[in-house]
Amino acid sequence: MTIARRRPGRPRRDQSRPTREMVLAAATELFAQRGFDAVGLREVAAAAGVDVATVAHHTGTKAQLYDACFARVFAAEQEVLQAAAESARSALTAGPQAARQALHDLVDVFVDFSEDRPETTALWLRRWLEPHRHADLDARYAVPLYRLVTDLLVAAAQVGALVEPTPHTTVRSLVWAVHGHVVALATADGSPARERREFRVFVHRFLDALYGPAAGS
Repeated sequence: MTIARRRPGRPRRDQSRPTREMVLAAATELFAQRGFDAVGLREVAAAAGVDVATVAHHTGTKAQLYDACFARVFAAEQEVLQAAAESARSALTAGPQAARQALHDLVDVFVDFSEDRPETTALWLRRWLEPHRHADLDARYAVPLYRLVTDLLVAAAQVGALVEPTPHTTVRSLVWAVHGHVVALATADGSPARERREFRVFVHRFLDALYGPAAGS
């Protein structure tokens, strides 16, 4: 019996993962590292351990593949943020202290996700280097998450749990701070664990300064 051999340098395909997921995972890493223009479908195929026809079959054109990578990270992020936001919304009627704690928990969830999936930050930063190109991706895969948290802050303000005159600016500021933290982790000379601890202290102090008892008095 003859056993088919892989071509030299070709990564071994993981038979336990669906092919489309393997392609998207490989493409996400490549687009995050180098941006849209610098990545070809053949490179994605090589990284995923499949042929280029398989990539095209599962994801279509390179532009469609790029879109699918954003859809993939969006779905993962939406899942964790939606659950945390629902928990926070249910705490709004329990008073200001409970509402603030729920916001702390929500931010922790977002920071945890971003640290665990740094390719999400890298993918978006590459996209934002050309703000007028692929701008439709923001409308589909960024704005809904901004709106999720903005609406939560508006609801909290409406029930008197906190004072928030500019929820849109607050949410974007926190998001950019977290993205900056993820970049810092990747380039830090010191201990990543220390960086993580110090950043959590910062975001909690930030929230307390915005919504603590002294801020609302």
